[in-house]
Amino acid sequence: MELKGIHHVSAITASAPKNYDFYTNVLGMRLVKKTVNQDSPSMYHLFYADEQGNPGTDLTFFEIHRAGNTYPGTRSISTTSLRVKNDEALLYWQKRLNAYNLDVDAIQERMGRNTLSFRDPEGQRLMLISDQNNSGVRAGTPWERSPVPQNVGITGLGPVHLTVQEASKTDDVLTQVLGFRKVGTYDQWTVYETGEGGSGAEVHVEEKPDEKPEKPGRGSVHHVAFRVENEEELRKWKEVIDAAGYPNSGLVDRFYFKSLYFREANHILFELATDGPGFDADEDSGHLGESLALPPFLEHEREKIESTLTPLDTTK
Repeated sequence: MELKGIHHVSAITASAPKNYDFYTNVLGMRLVKKTVNQDSPSMYHLFYADEQGNPGTDLTFFEIHRAGNTYPGTRSISTTSLRVKNDEALLYWQKRLNAYNLDVDAIQERMGRNTLSFRDPEGQRLMLISDQNNSGVRAGTPWERSPVPQNVGITGLGPVHLTVQEASKTDDVLTQVLGFRKVGTYDQWTVYETGEGGSGAEVHVEEKPDEKPEKPGRGSVHHVAFRVENEEELRKWKEVIDAAGYPNSGLVDRFYFKSLYFREANHILFELATDGPGFDADEDSGHLGESLALPPFLEHEREKIESTLTPLDTTK
């Protein structure tokens, strides 16, 4: 068994309408699912991805209206990466993000690839990474109707960055339990990969033993999910997690995929998620994300749920 790469990253926003505007109109990603947090249905759960919502391209957000500021620290997913086709695309994005007066860093090389770090309006720490010198897990296809030209559009998720107090503990989980391979270092970061490797299958870890744990809020990341082929394989992974002594959620049906959750030794929440059934399980692929989608077990509460949510016009 081998994990296939990054499945999705889930973060926190205090405003679904503003979040939707930024990730579709500025970053040009497609809203492929407008649904709710299945564990708290009064809360939006928005999924942004590539043209078809392929696994490995999903950046998702829970809306928590009262979410305060994030105070960065350890025990955190400290940066989420987004892939683009090449270095030329990074130059396009540098101009575009600066034109929106965002907090943008200079282009910097990391592990032989050029990157561009920036923060969204809520302080979400993001990094665009060029695939020009990348190989491994295949990228997705940018949204055809995006306001961003397809040749420079976002193609999926890149490396996830973890900031921890004791790197050896996370190393043990990644290599001894989840089967990641240690493939290199740069600056203060250690790089691990799984599956076919490359940007879509990497975790970068830095150790900051003297820092306090992060206080999460809007602009923080809730969890990262790794790709599993199917439910049969996910059940085998549960046996592995159990044998390693990690308390876990057991298999959870998220309707669009099956999941298992556990906290690694530095208290970061990991999820293993199947590649299917996918976001077209209840919507036509040409109209993903346009209406509020609810899993069957919540459908009887639709009227009540819709009354608690801020209207979000996704038909434009």
